[in-house]
Amino acid sequence: MTSISEAKADLSRRNVAGLGLAAIAATLTSGNVRAGTLRTIRLVALGDSLTAGFGLPPGAAFPAVLEKAINRADRPVSIANAGVSGDTTSGGLERLDWAVPDGTDGVIVELGANDMLRGLDPSLTENNLDQIVGRIREKKMAVLLAGMLAAPNLGPQYGERFAGLYKRIAEKHGALLYPFFLDGVAGRAEFTLRDGLHPTVDGVKIIVERIKPVVETFVGDIAKSI
Repeated sequence: MTSISEAKADLSRRNVAGLGLAAIAATLTSGNVRAGTLRTIRLVALGDSLTAGFGLPPGAAFPAVLEKAINRADRPVSIANAGVSGDTTSGGLERLDWAVPDGTDGVIVELGANDMLRGLDPSLTENNLDQIVGRIREKKMAVLLAGMLAAPNLGPQYGERFAGLYKRIAEKHGALLYPFFLDGVAGRAEFTLRDGLHPTVDGVKIIVERIKPVVETFVGDIAKSI
């Protein structure tokens, strides 16, 4: 038979355990450890061949390398590769609804390079990206817009018009902007394939290294809202 003193000790231990569980629960719902941050944050990289991983081995494309670089035990992230080689902003707009499924938390939009290479009117590119980012934002998804610069042979006037459209769209829709997706890689033969356009495996690593701080901010903002 349990003595009175033993019963009191057992009750005390249970009370302490209960307080411990309550404290843990309170911590999980406090600002120190937000409830829900352990849920995987679902991103989609909507882009062209630079996203798709043209000419690269499996697992070396931008979304896969970036996912490994930013994943943390306390903030898991998945990045779906919705890159299509040769895609223009018109193509991205046409496939937007099925390329970015419901339940997505944020979208990295990397489009416009093929518009530029074809010498398309920057106003067309701007209109398409405006619709893409606008529709994503209407779905309450965050957007990180990756900008592109025009090739010098298209002339300074074209270059200014093209570069400026990304900033205008980001400001209009409250999207985060990374000004130049190929920063550190464009024009460097050691980091591009023989075509001089697409990044090598090492080129992708440089892209990821440079864009990572912006993506970390992007994911951190999303984590605060879920």
